[in-house]
Amino acid sequence: MKKSSDSLNRHHNRAWLNNYRFYLEAEQGLADNTVYSYFQDCQEFINYISCKLEDTTSPDVISYLASLQAIGFAASTVARKRSAIKSLLTFMAEEDVVLKLNLTDIPAIRYDHKIPDVLTLKEMLKLLDSIPLDTPLNWRSKAMLELMYASGLRISETINLTTHDVYWDEKVVHVFGKGRKQRVVPVAEKSLDFLKVYVQDYRPVLLKFHQDDTLFLNRSGKPLSRMGAWKILDKLAVTAGISKNVSPHTIRHSFATHLVEAGANLRIVQLLLGHVSINTTQIYSNINKQFIIKEHRLYHPRK
Repeated sequence: MKKSSDSLNRHHNRAWLNNYRFYLEAEQGLADNTVYSYFQDCQEFINYISCKLEDTTSPDVISYLASLQAIGFAASTVARKRSAIKSLLTFMAEEDVVLKLNLTDIPAIRYDHKIPDVLTLKEMLKLLDSIPLDTPLNWRSKAMLELMYASGLRISETINLTTHDVYWDEKVVHVFGKGRKQRVVPVAEKSLDFLKVYVQDYRPVLLKFHQDDTLFLNRSGKPLSRMGAWKILDKLAVTAGISKNVSPHTIRHSFATHLVEAGANLRIVQLLLGHVSINTTQIYSNINKQFIIKEHRLYHPRK
């Protein structure tokens, strides 16, 4: 019964969203790009909620915006999405729909801290594709960066991976995150192919005579350090002609941003990132692992 109700609510909300789009185009006369941005922002919010738009509460909106900030969306982007949602709900109120929330209860977005730059999809692919595959070290760097973007891993999680953490048949990695909490993260297939070549052909060259199961190694055959990974990424960004300040967190935020903008479920993206809080644990408790993997493979650009 709940599944049927959710489906009806989504159909109901999409109808209102289409009416809103017509309103922006025909009555407001907004530019196509502006209409598209507002439509997409509202579509993402509709994907997040399960109730009818008019039954949305202030905590629903606040939780959604806070989730975007937690993932790494810039405050300016979150503020724009807040504006779009308020505009949609205001439109509905003017159409005599009784709303459950008071629009003034949705707080403004604060700009009190800097979020790392996010690469556009074009910039991200340029960075990945500019790495020359001519040496074992470059293959290591290529495999590492592909994995970080494919799975949204923290730099600490990446350098602590072992060869035993990659499950090739399942196309996932087992990650120990903050507080040693374990999670299973899918790897985009194209990125997994690069990782497989590195592990089979080039990691043994770097390992030499050492005995170590750490996945990513330095030129001496020892585990790659956090600082070493930062230097590699900084050099790759310069070589690729990326003018933005690129850090491991930039790759992680880009992973999340590209998935959400492509239409992925925000709750699933939070799970993939390893975000667990008092507000989200209950939501995630019944999500099936296969659904998480399906969402990742459906929306990640590195299919």
